[in-house]
Amino acid sequence: MTDLRPNALNTIPDDDESSTYRFIIVAAKRARQLQQGARSFLPTASKKPTIAAMEEVRRGLVKYEDSMRLPLEPEAEAV
Repeated sequence: MTDLRPNALNTIPDDDESSTYRFIIVAAKRARQLQQGARSFLPTASKKPTIAAMEEVRRGLVKYEDSMRLPLEPEAEAV
């Protein structure tokens, strides 16, 4: 019989503040950096950059900006 429990290393965080789409995009960009020779923030047993990148993003070690959520500057008032 197979184990149907989700694998903690491969789950996408269910967070109200972030979306699944954002998680995937940030992890993919980080995986590309790792493939190009960037050093990992965590020691990992996996040789796959995608697994390392997902764990780094899940733990909040990868910083990113969401340009859609940046506060808008108030417009200058006309005098």
